[in-house]
Amino acid sequence: QVQMVESGGGVVQAGGSLRLSCVASGRTLVNVDMGWYRQAPGKGREFVAMTRWTWRGYTRDYDDFAKDRITINRENAGNATYMEINSLKPERTAIYYCKLHVPGPMPVDYWGQGTQVTVSS
Repeated sequence: QVQMVESGGGVVQAGGSLRLSCVASGRTLVNVDMGWYRQAPGKGREFVAMTRWTWRGYTRDYDDFAKDRITINRENAGNATYMEINSLKPERTAIYYCKLHVPGPMPVDYWGQGTQVTVSS
């Protein structure tokens, strides 16, 4: 079983920045994908950014609307991912969820409990 703990959410003024952290434990974590989704009030969960494992190291994928304001990184040990969000806008208020994806013939997804980000105008 995988446990995931997110942190770093809070209230920030428009134009500010936040750094979200997600630490996972409970299994071999090197050859898995880890990243972030967000869910705004009244809306579905949507992709933000992901680090993907390859034999040559981790690659990064970003949502097209966010990639100029977001940086995602992964610890080399594989058990944590960090996302810095800059130039926050009130419409980016959401719960941010960490996702761990185990690729393969029987893929499995694990989700954290979410961390609230509120951007005040």
